[in-house]
Amino acid sequence: MKKEYFKFVSAVHLFLVKDGKILLLRRFNTGYEDGNYSVPAGHIDGNERATTAMLREAKEEAGVVISEKDIHMIHVMHRISRGTHSSGADERIDFFFEATKWEGEPKIMETNKCDDLSWFPIDQLPQNIIPYVKAGIENYGKKILFSEFGWS
Repeated sequence: MKKEYFKFVSAVHLFLVKDGKILLLRRFNTGYEDGNYSVPAGHIDGNERATTAMLREAKEEAGVVISEKDIHMIHVMHRISRGTHSSGADERIDFFFEATKWEGEPKIMETNKCDDLSWFPIDQLPQNIIPYVKAGIENYGKKILFSEFGWS
């Protein structure tokens, strides 16, 4: 009998940083963390590389085109959210990337999912930022490559 292995949900998150500021978008009408800020992000589709997913999400959410050579992974987070599913826990692996350059001026591309896109000083994040995203940004500042979030 073939063993069934546990499967993670995986997502990518993009840090666009310039002049000491990071680009954040405010979630709207998604059913998850609406009214709170995040970075451009999304799930990795099946049979898709993490870097490919990141380039796709950058264009879909912020309208920027990034070359694969201009992004690099800066953090990986093993995260758990309790009580979000019938199993009682939702485990995820999040890949955080930084783009060193991009084409286009960031703008809201998904007006049905985002109602603000703004640059914030990286050391003065808004109060209404998703907690694990805030932790990812703080780890980026400390050059911490791996973290675990939400475990009690």
